[in-house]
Amino acid sequence: MKYQSLENIFEAFNGLTVLVIGDIMLDSYIWGSVDRISPEAPVPIVRVKKRDFRLGGAANVALNVKALGAKPILCALIGEDDAGTKLLTCMDEQGMSKEGIVISKNRPTTIKTRLIASHQHVVRIDEESDMELMKDEETQLLKQIDELIVSCDAIIFEDYDKGVISSSLIEKTVALAKKNNIPTIVDPKKRNFLSYSDVTLFKPNLKELKEGLKLDIDARDQEQVGKAVTLLSEKLNAGVMVTLSEHGVYIDYQSEQKRYPAHKREIADVSGAGDTVVSIAGLCVALGLKPGLIAALSNLGGGLVCEYTGVVPINKAELLAESIEREFEKLI
Repeated sequence: MKYQSLENIFEAFNGLTVLVIGDIMLDSYIWGSVDRISPEAPVPIVRVKKRDFRLGGAANVALNVKALGAKPILCALIGEDDAGTKLLTCMDEQGMSKEGIVISKNRPTTIKTRLIASHQHVVRIDEESDMELMKDEETQLLKQIDELIVSCDAIIFEDYDKGVISSSLIEKTVALAKKNNIPTIVDPKKRNFLSYSDVTLFKPNLKELKEGLKLDIDARDQEQVGKAVTLLSEKLNAGVMVTLSEHGVYIDYQSEQKRYPAHKREIADVSGAGDTVVSIAGLCVALGLKPGLIAALSNLGGGLVCEYTGVVPINKAELLAESIEREFEKLI
């Protein structure tokens, strides 16, 4: 479908349903202030003022999808524990479907606790298991995917290497997606990097690209980046969009290869920027938008969320306004 304006595109997001498969987490925040250094060790004493819990990992992708107006359905594994209960409560608060959630008796819910004092990120504490799924858990997940996939316009794999996504789960899900003519978009990590054959769009960052291909790549050298992306695209038989932080984004998709620059910003926190990028890209691919617009919108959104402290979903109105201001309409 040909869209006439950016407003038309952002309105069309509202009619989409996206299946988000991956490692779901509970983000725990402890906010406080620092007045002195501990007499026991050279570390700050943080006076706690507030604690809160938010959806993280694949669930943050779902939050971004929801913030853009689409309906996310999470398909993920959580533990039979207090953190899992809190996570489900957070999903209820966000009005999110829990039909794709599988509860495991074998592993804990992943929790990432961030301690922030006087607007400074002091420390992060991770409680998790990265062991691969048990066979019966994978079977359960695949059953949920099979049932849910028919109502979806796109599938996003959000892989954090915590074990929920395996090479066999990828292979079977991609085959199901192809059978149902549903595009697949991937935010990868190291373990399964080269397992995502035949997906629609593969979105690594520069570090993941270097590690995945075992190459040294200078982000400032367009020729080096282009060759690496072409190599990856051929290996996976997939479109590739690589994020390059302050050097922007490079896309090789549907016979278009182009780099788009980053926009100068006051960076407060890069946490969750990749989740925002893949969410925007997923919705754009679902609408069949041109590669240039997919890259430009995703790149812009990833930068916008970096202006906020903590992991926050994209502000749709802000993204639309800046897209219009930057004349992205020319890319439609």
